[in-house]
Amino acid sequence: MTDPTAGTDAVRRHDPAVRGFASDNYAGVHPEVLAAIALANDGHQVAYGEDDYTAHLQDVFRSHFGEKAEAYPVFNGTGANVVALQALLPRWGAVIAAESAHINVDEGGAPEKMGGIKLLTVPTPDGKLTPELIDQQAWGFGDEHRAQPCAVSITQSTELGTLYTVEEIRAIVEHAHQHGMLVHVDGSRLANAAASLGVPLRAFTTDVGVDVLSFGGTKNGLLFGECVVVLNPEKVRNIKFLRKTSMQLASKMRFVSVQFEALLAGDLYLRNAGHANAMASRLEAAVRDIDGVTVVRPVQANAVFAILPREVSERLQKRYRFYFWNEHTGEVRWMCAFDTTEADIDAFAAAISEEMGRG
Repeated sequence: MTDPTAGTDAVRRHDPAVRGFASDNYAGVHPEVLAAIALANDGHQVAYGEDDYTAHLQDVFRSHFGEKAEAYPVFNGTGANVVALQALLPRWGAVIAAESAHINVDEGGAPEKMGGIKLLTVPTPDGKLTPELIDQQAWGFGDEHRAQPCAVSITQSTELGTLYTVEEIRAIVEHAHQHGMLVHVDGSRLANAAASLGVPLRAFTTDVGVDVLSFGGTKNGLLFGECVVVLNPEKVRNIKFLRKTSMQLASKMRFVSVQFEALLAGDLYLRNAGHANAMASRLEAAVRDIDGVTVVRPVQANAVFAILPREVSERLQKRYRFYFWNEHTGEVRWMCAFDTTEADIDAFAAAISEEMGRG
């Protein structure tokens, strides 16, 4: 086996055998993606997206999302969301989202600060909006004193690990469009949703009328990079200008684009996401009968949410990385990734059982 440190002065500073359950962002890069980056590395290519790899990427995304799809690679998920939402809204516009949405709770105010976007949030029991919940904020049209609801943003899979069905998204899109609003999907884990639902990516995006989406790669085996995918170019315009002014235009874009080609040209996106989902199901099955552990949400993608005694969670955190989801209730979140193994799951479940036994 080739020594990965050969020919470099860099020193490995971590134990590659150590894995945690804090985030699928903790995982490394899938070997097929690393190989693709190396493939694109030799020679010169035009910068800022005028390269051959980014040109070909348009065909790759169209094969999944339809002939009108336009792909705009960006650096990260927050950038993708801010760019996409800016494209949907006039200066006086607002976006309706679940209170638990990433754009509301995990982006440091970037939509407001960088995009000037007003968020109109709605509490949801499971992270999912419905037409009825949207109507809690879809009012005041024409009232100059209220930020105008111009878009709806949903997350698939949601921040609570739940999934929208195809019909649920269709109902949301139809309802939003009837009110003159456009629809954005935050798809940082869109591949996990496709793997779980067993349907093509376009089935719950293009085919049900979604206007624009943020397509995730980093959580599914990429080194870096996400993609804004315009599905309705008649309504969603000027992304390239918004991407630049939002500081999301990569100079060496070929290295972002070739990663998405590796992920999407074949079935790697499904293999990675399907495996992560399967590991979450295995973890849920392993802990459900441990006294004192309660899995509190449906396990539909690659996340497990549970409540157990706080002192047990704090001891476990000294052995495995994971986060508290709700400090008040003691709810924790365990995430699985493309490189999580069955042995990782079994060892973690054994550690949970052991710590629970200590009281």
